[in-house]
Amino acid sequence: MLTHAQIWTALDALAKENDLSPSALARSSGLDPTSFNKSKRFTKDGRSRWPSTESLAKVLIATNTPIDNFINLIEQPSSKKKSRNVSYRNSSGKQVPLIGFAQAGVGGFFDDGGFPVGQGWESVDLPYGLSESAYALKVSGDSMLPLYRIGDVVIVDPLATVRKGDRVVVKTRESEVMAKILTRKNSRQVELQSLNPEHDCRTVKSTEIEWIARIVWASQ
Repeated sequence: MLTHAQIWTALDALAKENDLSPSALARSSGLDPTSFNKSKRFTKDGRSRWPSTESLAKVLIATNTPIDNFINLIEQPSSKKKSRNVSYRNSSGKQVPLIGFAQAGVGGFFDDGGFPVGQGWESVDLPYGLSESAYALKVSGDSMLPLYRIGDVVIVDPLATVRKGDRVVVKTRESEVMAKILTRKNSRQVELQSLNPEHDCRTVKSTEIEWIARIVWASQ
C-alpha cells in the first residue's frame, strides 16, 4: 500500500540527489518554495496530505527524472535508495557519443540538425527509455548551477520537441555552446535564462542559432 510518508521521503531523496533542499527543489520546479515544507505535509487538523499530481509532474520535468526512477525511490528502503549514478547504469544496452562542451563549440563536429558527425568519440551507455537519436555532453561552466555542475553529463535529443520552460543546449553560429532554460522562442529570436542568478538572461536572434537540443536526462 502506498503511503504519504513514502511519497514525501521519495521527494526528499530526489532533492538530495540534485543537491537541493526541498524548498529549492520546489522553487526550481516553478512552485512556491514552501510547497514541500514539513508543515505542508499535514492538514491543520493533523491529517497527512498528499503532494498534488501537478507538483510531482513539475518536479520530474525540472529534474529530468523518468517516472520509473521516481517509483524506484518510493519502493526502495531509505538506506538503499538508488542514486542518479545508479540509474545511469540502468542502461538500454546501447551507447551514444560523449562530447565535451569545448569540443561541441568547434566547427565540423555537428551537422545542421545538431547531430554529431564522424567517429572516434568517447561513448557512454544510453539510459533506458531514451531515443537513440540522443547523445551526451559533459558540462563545463557554472551557468546551470545548482542543478548541473562541471563534469556532469547531460543527454540531449535533437529530435525532441522544445517547449517553453525546457532545459536546452544551444549552439550559436559563433560556436558558443551553452546550457540554459528556454523562456521564449519565435521566428525572430530566442530568449534564454540561466539557473545560476549570477549569469544574465540571453536573447539571441534566430538567425544566429545553429541548433537547439532539449536536455532529456542528466547524471549527477
